[in-house]
Amino acid sequence: MKITVKVKTKAREQKVEKVGENIFAVWVKEPAEKGKANMAVVKVLSAYFKTSQNKVRIVSGLSSHQKVIIINNS
Repeated sequence: MKITVKVKTKAREQKVEKVGENIFAVWVKEPAEKGKANMAVVKVLSAYFKTSQNKVRIVSGLSSHQKVIIINNS
């Protein structure tokens, strides 16, 4: 599954909200530095989709708030 994610860093709580078809907003506590927010996004999305973290991969937008992510549920 390919999804688009808008990431909001330094949030009070970590959560995922579905905004549209294959479009999500993700809030993470970590700051956007040294890949900390990217790791948190992978962790939060893996919990949301009930899959392991190694099946969630950021394919575009590593240094942007707008990301394209592929999730392999199989």
